[in-house]
Amino acid sequence: MTPMPTGRERTTAPAGRARPGAGRALAGRLSWGLADQAVCSMTNFAVGVYVARSLGLAAFGLFSLAWVTYGVVLSVSRGVSTDPLMVRFSGVPVAPWRAAAARSTGTALGVGTAAGAVCLVAGLSLGGSAGPAFAALGVVLPGLLLQDAWRFSFFAAGTGRKAFVNDLLGGIALVPALLVAAHVGSVVAFVLAWGTAAAVAAGYGCLQSGIRPRPGGARAWLREHRDLGYRYLVENVGVSGAAQLRAYGLGLIVGVGAVGVVRGAELLLGPFLAVLMGLSLVTVAEAARVLRRAPHRLRLFCLLLGGGQAVAALLWGAALLLVPDRFGELVLGGVWHSASELIVPATLGVAGAGLGVGAAAGLRALAAARRSLRCQLFASACYVGGGLGGAAVAGTVGSAWGVAAATVVGSAAWWLQLRSALREHHRDSITEVRTS
Repeated sequence: MTPMPTGRERTTAPAGRARPGAGRALAGRLSWGLADQAVCSMTNFAVGVYVARSLGLAAFGLFSLAWVTYGVVLSVSRGVSTDPLMVRFSGVPVAPWRAAAARSTGTALGVGTAAGAVCLVAGLSLGGSAGPAFAALGVVLPGLLLQDAWRFSFFAAGTGRKAFVNDLLGGIALVPALLVAAHVGSVVAFVLAWGTAAAVAAGYGCLQSGIRPRPGGARAWLREHRDLGYRYLVENVGVSGAAQLRAYGLGLIVGVGAVGVVRGAELLLGPFLAVLMGLSLVTVAEAARVLRRAPHRLRLFCLLLGGGQAVAALLWGAALLLVPDRFGELVLGGVWHSASELIVPATLGVAGAGLGVGAAAGLRALAAARRSLRCQLFASACYVGGGLGGAAVAGTVGSAWGVAAATVVGSAAWWLQLRSALREHHRDSITEVRTS
């Protein structure tokens, strides 16, 4: 069994020439990542559009608040379960991967159960129009988080095809669930439909892998990977928590309809975000492979990754500006007019985020958890400050511009931290060679 590296151990091997066919294997893994995220994003897009058209702006805002809350819990789950798995068990032999995947998915299931209980109690206590939506979210959280954990487990093993099939099944299961939800006509029904489809896919993930999640192994998993897991938890929650604070603050400052407008703008960028998220499924694993095989190429890999995503985001945003109002209203209904005003700042924000993703992948591969945590906290503070400050000055549009500026500043911070981490890694490598 391959020994597991700790946060203080180097996970790199001496640099050498790329193996024959390595580029083709990389392209294959990236292709499955893009294909899987295309299915996942189309599913999310379909849910968002269906809710927006079926329930109207106010109800869509409530659904969006539940969606953002799920994002926070998902960030907790990834930080303590699948992020350490991606860093330390990508490209390892099957036996250690299976053992790690069982405990990682069990940890995700445990997080979903605990957070689901909190949401259920909070929702029942709140009452009103928001309470039932959060109670429904609490019911479906375990299945949602387990499905997400299977996706990352499969990509860590280099079997992205299984993640694609899993998400495709979830999308197919969502069709009848959405039809039933539309017949009921409530936010609760749509939340339950979304979660039920994810639970079907999560169950199928157990069959695909032949692995049963081990919630009982969560404590050992958290203990063994606490040097990464807790920092990644804070880092991830910094991202989703900032989005949640912005959403709640925007709802208080401008109104709950503004949350729906922002979500509508995100849906317009959905196809590009599919590319961004699809690459994120494999970028950390691929950066870790580059670091093991050719450490001197990591900087270029991160630059190409981040720069390519930024350029693609700008091109997609430019294409959105050419969309006729008639077509936009067909897709988003009454949300289109307000959401279309956010296309330019939203595009700039996503381009900045895409540029930063390249540096973030490099820091994860280097296991520089302290640097990435420091950087993420700074970027999240900028995001909240820009989003709420802009909202106070100029409403929803001002919030979008504030977030765009904050994202660009945050991206610069990521790259400064990566430069320092690479220098540190180079010095440590020289020291190891001299002392060996």
